[in-house]
Amino acid sequence: MKKLSILIPVYNEKKTIIQVLDAVSKAPIEGLERELIVVDDGSQDGTREILRELDGSLYSAKIYFHEANQGKGAALRTAQGYATGDIILIQDADLEYDPGQYSKLLQPILEGRADVVYGSRLAGGSVTRAFKVLHLFGNKFLSLLTNILYNCTITDMETCYKVFRADIFKKVVIKSNRFDFEPEITAKVLKQKVRLFELPINYYGRDYDEGKKITWRDGFAAVWALVKFRFVD
Repeated sequence: MKKLSILIPVYNEKKTIIQVLDAVSKAPIEGLERELIVVDDGSQDGTREILRELDGSLYSAKIYFHEANQGKGAALRTAQGYATGDIILIQDADLEYDPGQYSKLLQPILEGRADVVYGSRLAGGSVTRAFKVLHLFGNKFLSLLTNILYNCTITDMETCYKVFRADIFKKVVIKSNRFDFEPEITAKVLKQKVRLFELPINYYGRDYDEGKKITWRDGFAAVWALVKFRFVD
C-alpha cells in the first residue's frame, strides 16, 4: 500500500492544533496509509506543551521540536528528512485549509496524470473567504511573476496545499527558512519539468487578529526568491 506523508509545520497554534490533527487524521484517502510529520517551530503560546503531552500514535503522527523559531521553511526542511511516504502533502496547522479535500488533490497523482498538484484559492468554483485587496493583488502579482519567469500558468503560487510525488519533493534542497519556501519549492519543482496541475479548493482565511502570520515583508522576500532560484539552485 502506498503511503501519504502529511507535513505540518506548527507555530503558536494552540487554539487549532488538535482540531487540525483530528481533521487530517479523519480525511478520506482511500487506499493510502497516512503518516503525519508535525514540527513545532519554537512555539511560545502553549502549543509545544500540548504536543509534548499528545499520544502521537492516535494520529499516526511523528512529532519533532525546534528549540527556537526558525520559520515555515525550516520546519518543512526538518519534516522532509523524516517523511517516508510515496506522496507528500503540506498542511498548515490552522483552519484556513480543508483536509476534506485531500482526495481530489491526490487523484491526479494517483492516476499517474500529475507529478505535483497545487490547490488554488484563486481558480474559482469553491468557497473562499474574501481576501484583503492588498493580499489579493500580492498573490496575483507573485503568481504572474512565477508564470513569466518559469513559463507556466499557475494561479496561486503561495497556496499552502502543495502535493508532490515523493521523488520530486526529495530532490529539492530547501534553503529558505521563512515563507519564501513557497516560491523556492515552486521554482525548484518547475525546473524539474514536472507535470503540475491546479485544482480549486475551499479557503477559510484568517485575519491578523485571528492569527495570520504572513506580512508584506514576506512578499518582497518571495519576489527575490523567485528571481534568485530562476538562475541558481
